[in-house]
Amino acid sequence: MADYDMKYSATPNTEARAGYNMGLRKHMLNVYNYMASGVLLTGIVSLWLSTNPEMIYAAMSGGTGFLFMLAPLAFVMVMSFGVNRFSASALKGIFFAFAAVMGVSISTIFLTYTTESIASTFFVTAAAFGALSLYGYTTKKDLSGWGTFLFMGLIGIIIASIVNIFLGSSMMAFIINALGVLIFAGMTAYDTQRLKSEYHQLAGSGFLGKAAIMGALNLYLNFINLFLFLLSFLGNRE
Repeated sequence: MADYDMKYSATPNTEARAGYNMGLRKHMLNVYNYMASGVLLTGIVSLWLSTNPEMIYAAMSGGTGFLFMLAPLAFVMVMSFGVNRFSASALKGIFFAFAAVMGVSISTIFLTYTTESIASTFFVTAAAFGALSLYGYTTKKDLSGWGTFLFMGLIGIIIASIVNIFLGSSMMAFIINALGVLIFAGMTAYDTQRLKSEYHQLAGSGFLGKAAIMGALNLYLNFINLFLFLLSFLGNRE
């Protein structure tokens, strides 16, 4: 297999290669900054709601709760299908609105787990995410073959989760959570490398700003899902 870094970053001369690498680092830094800002906003909203459990019950009860459960998916679909129509500024606004709504949506974890275990799981997730993303960025191995496998695994756990709503099997829930950790760990490394190769295709184009926001969305979703699946193992219940 051809060296991955040579495949996607080789340029005719040393000066051009240095410029390319600098542009790549700037692009990935933008992706990580957007992603980290989104996670921070989600955390702030969730923490704010956790100070008043009655607000969580009010937000997540009845039709309002159903709305907040579906709203994150609606935001993702709007960004994905509207990326060519929206400006970079509009996409950025939608992304941060999405992150705020996610804060409301996942605030229910404070009703189930202790604050200390949520905090410790967050730091474990951050460390794991950082290591996995670094691997995806630096490895010379081509991870593109993981894409189909990970996507099929994701569809599988979504279907299994829906089925288990009716079955209520603790064993199936354990298997779903374990697979969820593995799938989103793999997706973190895979998406990081994919974003790196995407820069190779988009460098110098006007679409690069939008690509950074959409890349941040992908990594944000990986982080949040990895956190929630890890919390099912590491979280201490109230």
